[in-house]
Amino acid sequence: MRRKLASIVLPAEVRVALDACTNLVVPTSRADLYRLALGPDGGPRFSVDYDVDGVAVTEADVVRCTNGIAVNYPEDYMRRRDPDCMRIADDLPTDKPRYRDVFGAEFAPVKTQTLDWLSGQDLVVVPFKAGGLTHGYPSLAICPANAAFFALTLVDLQGWVTLDELGPFTPRSILYVAPPFRHTHFGGRQAVVHDRSTTLHEVFAYNLYPGPSAKKGVFSVLLDIGEQEGWVTAHASAVRVTTPYENETVVMHEGASGGGKSEMCQEIRRQEDGRILLGTNVVTDEPYVITLGETSVLAPVTDDMTLCHTDLQRGDGKLVVVDAEDGWFVRVDNLTEYGEDVHFERACIHPAEPLVFFNIHGVPDATALPWEHTLDSTGKPCPNPRVVVPRRLLRNVVNEPETVDVRTFGVRMPACTRTKPTYGIMGMTHIVPPSLAWLWRLIAPRGDKNPSIGESKAATDRLAHGGMVSEGVGSYWPFATGTKVAAANLLLRQLVEASRTRYVLIPNQHIGAYKVGFAAEWLTREYLARRGSGRIRAERLTPARCPLFGYTLTEMKIDGQLIRPTFLRPEQQSQVGFEAYDAGATILTDFFKSELAQFLTDDLDPLGRQIIQVCLRDGSIDDYLALTPLTS
Repeated sequence: MRRKLASIVLPAEVRVALDACTNLVVPTSRADLYRLALGPDGGPRFSVDYDVDGVAVTEADVVRCTNGIAVNYPEDYMRRRDPDCMRIADDLPTDKPRYRDVFGAEFAPVKTQTLDWLSGQDLVVVPFKAGGLTHGYPSLAICPANAAFFALTLVDLQGWVTLDELGPFTPRSILYVAPPFRHTHFGGRQAVVHDRSTTLHEVFAYNLYPGPSAKKGVFSVLLDIGEQEGWVTAHASAVRVTTPYENETVVMHEGASGGGKSEMCQEIRRQEDGRILLGTNVVTDEPYVITLGETSVLAPVTDDMTLCHTDLQRGDGKLVVVDAEDGWFVRVDNLTEYGEDVHFERACIHPAEPLVFFNIHGVPDATALPWEHTLDSTGKPCPNPRVVVPRRLLRNVVNEPETVDVRTFGVRMPACTRTKPTYGIMGMTHIVPPSLAWLWRLIAPRGDKNPSIGESKAATDRLAHGGMVSEGVGSYWPFATGTKVAAANLLLRQLVEASRTRYVLIPNQHIGAYKVGFAAEWLTREYLARRGSGRIRAERLTPARCPLFGYTLTEMKIDGQLIRPTFLRPEQQSQVGFEAYDAGATILTDFFKSELAQFLTDDLDPLGRQIIQVCLRDGSIDDYLALTPLTS
């Protein structure tokens, strides 16, 4: 294996560190890596410990279950991604915090210390392809052997590949894992440091929760490469929907964390009697249910990272996408008991090969159940339980590139009532032109109890008082290492060039005074698929009361059943009304204006400048249409 590693072109200091390591393993199969993850004794419990200034600190606990390993962290803080853990160590253009500005020193000495520390550890080294096996970029991960579960997670997400299959190569990215530095250098906080050049993107992960590094760190690599080459990796899921009439529609769903990306690929939830609960009034507790006979068949295409590589595009006015991952990091907080998602539960409980579970209660040699979430120190279930599921273990997954017919954007909305007006006024389905689709992606609002990350106190306070937090450009800004304007220009070009794509806004959690969860998203998906890609006539659309929402439907009929109009126009709900709606529209509009001003630089695309100026002057839907016509 050392001879094979010698065929990889590595930076000199990395080569020295690997050569100095006395015990280095390059697994030849996933089964080998899985055995390493169980520790030297093979389980049933393995404590991942490190020496921190002479004190043994446990970073993770690994339990061998019948269907995989359950990984848990002693600290609540380590069970979700810290949104403020990215630091940039290089001098390339960036709008993210630079290492030297945050810590008052250069990263180079810490980089040297990291490599020195790694050289003295038992190591596991795994190759992978950032961006998936077909279109990905050859890369390498260097990890302490006792944290092999982290390396296993990485290759499950990116796909298993061997050195023999890759042959001699120069890594486009390298991921280094050094957990004790979280304590010795970063005050116990998560830290992921990016050191970029035009040919190599190095990611230094100083914590063992894989979210900001093995998952989003690879996302950062792809965004960096895409910014250089002129393409985007979207923060999106995609699903091919086949109606009962055998019509096929591909829906790509974007949004900030918690915006419904994973849910877009999930079946509609039904009550025990088969009906679908669309919403429950938060004031009167009145439920609103509808009845659907046969629903559409779903074939997931992507789950979270959607590759829109230049090589895939056909220039026909529609975006072509493929999954940037070979496995999915699925959040299962919405699974609370047996039978809520039978197909996914089967994949977790009876997998063809053992899986990796995070923040799931694990009992040695028992079955890890996706609805048994680890309890935080508060006694409440951790809001971020995860299962890593390789695509090959899921049914009906599409493995070929797909052409996108509809791009939806999801936003978590709080309840809005007369007595407590909020921005939760988005109707069930809004059709928007590319200009508005771009604005929503520039802002990517995150609101109403996002479960995926640990919010800062400032963000928590703002959300608690009915405000929003911007996740930023395309909702992938938290993972991008470049500049906002460069990302905005790239995204605008992509949206405008997809001239045959329908753009739609979808709320989740609430519509006005109704608690809807993800039912509105699922039913909108059903409606759009049954409509197909045919033109929506002008008389079927009416301008939304708030111009940022574009158009709403005059009526929405699914399987012959009309959706109550007040779900399309929340201002007509008796518990909302025009006054509360307008107050919510003001909150939303003011938030957009405050966030958009930062993009008005000399580097912004002229069309983008015109679109932003329409918003800043409270323009109408006609003003947006004058810049980018409704595409379908």
